[in-house]
Amino acid sequence: MLVELRAENYAVIDHAIAVFGPGLNLLTGETGAGKSILVDALALLMGGKSSTEIVRHGAEKAVVACVFEATPTADAILEENGIDSEGNEIILRREILSTGKGRVFVNNQPATVAVLRQLAPELALVHAQSETLSSFDQTQQRILLDRFAEISTDAVAAAYQSWRTAKSKLEDLLTGEQDRLRMVDLWSYQKKEIESAQLVAGEDEALETEKRVLANAERLYAAAMNAFDQLYEGGASAEAALRAAGKNLEELARFDGRFNEAVQQIEAARATVGDVSTTLRDYGEGINASPERLAEIEDRLVLLDRLKRKYGKTIVDVMALGEEVTRKLSEVEDRDEILKALRKSLDEAAKAYRAAAASITSDRKAAGAKLAKHAEAQINSLAMKVKFEILVFSDEDESAWTSHGWDNVEYRIATNVGEPLKALHEIASGGEMSRVMLALKVAVEEASAKIRKKLPTPRTLVFDEIDIGIGGRAADAVGQKLKVLGRSQQVLCVTHLPQIAAFADQHFVVEKREDHGRTKMHVRLLDDRARTHEVARMLSGAKVTDTSLQHAAQMIATSR
Repeated sequence: MLVELRAENYAVIDHAIAVFGPGLNLLTGETGAGKSILVDALALLMGGKSSTEIVRHGAEKAVVACVFEATPTADAILEENGIDSEGNEIILRREILSTGKGRVFVNNQPATVAVLRQLAPELALVHAQSETLSSFDQTQQRILLDRFAEISTDAVAAAYQSWRTAKSKLEDLLTGEQDRLRMVDLWSYQKKEIESAQLVAGEDEALETEKRVLANAERLYAAAMNAFDQLYEGGASAEAALRAAGKNLEELARFDGRFNEAVQQIEAARATVGDVSTTLRDYGEGINASPERLAEIEDRLVLLDRLKRKYGKTIVDVMALGEEVTRKLSEVEDRDEILKALRKSLDEAAKAYRAAAASITSDRKAAGAKLAKHAEAQINSLAMKVKFEILVFSDEDESAWTSHGWDNVEYRIATNVGEPLKALHEIASGGEMSRVMLALKVAVEEASAKIRKKLPTPRTLVFDEIDIGIGGRAADAVGQKLKVLGRSQQVLCVTHLPQIAAFADQHFVVEKREDHGRTKMHVRLLDDRARTHEVARMLSGAKVTDTSLQHAAQMIATSR
């Protein structure tokens, strides 16, 4: 739902804020007051084209911003574009500089117009007077039909993904087959070289340590045995000194108990010296100053270094490459079996997709006939006389397969008797376009209320001057349909007709005022009294009479 819309230095707007609510939000005001400017501002935030002409005279830039309630799909779009979410709201802002440059922000983070266009179908569908129904393209027409018939595309989407995966695997194998054959000799050589080395993870580090010991065997032996002699074996060894000191401390402890702990500490020190001495002796005696072993280690390290330079930074990397080339050689050897299995998998996936797509096609064709009938009746109740149909074209060629099926859905209409039905976007007038959209939406929502539970509101619908060319009963019918539509989703509508204005859940008046020699536009939410006065003005013109006030109050009461 659209929560708030702001505009600064936009066209004749100095600074305007409108806070919208659920249901039917109506904008009224004198002709030329700037009602459509607000709709155009929202269209700009949905990714519409900008122009320097919208910058208010004398200002450096125009700024438009809005706040929408967040949806899971909108949050997913933000995540895909690296934009952080802002809890339950999505904040859009767009700046148009007088130089022609512009900036876009989403949740106060820099973004692009492309991101706005991605978000637009999830947030709002704007039918401005300056636009055609191009925004309601065949994709949107299919989505509306699926919503009407409660058609789920989950099954066909899963089948499509399975088919794409199987096709990709087969194409990868076929595309890389020649390259694989050219690489067989290299892989065979690499496999043989790596396997013959009989590698052990971490052996290079262990060999480097052993090499250092062997290269310095004499120095290490001398150091170990000298330390052993000084600690334990020599006449002036540390162990002998500690032993003598211990005897003296024992003598002191016989007469003074304060030295009992010192005796224990000396014994502990002797035990530590004994352990270290044993380690030194065993280490020294275990040193093998073997030139043959040193040469053997050096040769092994040279081999390992060569393999690491060719195949990986570590022994583990080299071993992993060996396993990889072994797998590739196995695939080449088993190519025929693998191809056979992949082709079988692809055929099965394609068969499953065709079944799922055909089922949806059947459902859409049946639903298309029903929706066309409902929509035609709704459209003709809005001061139009049309023929309406929905065509579902199936393209079973693999190039046309998608995650939502292989159908193209096209809404066709003839607005005058005797004329052929044409695609919806070829309708001539903006008012007719808006009324057709209104009728379609109402037809879908009325069907929803009868055959299924209410679905989540898909987005905000915006209609600019939907009442062009109608009056009387048709205007009342439009108002009633807008009210019906407002029960299931938010609607924002610009109107000049009191019959429609009477149905508002929130009624805003747009006014122009002169302030210090400049024209400024204001948006004001009306209370019940002011609303009655505004509807009376729309009924009688500039001069509001008691009669028009009574009539307005009666219209509003009746609409409720």
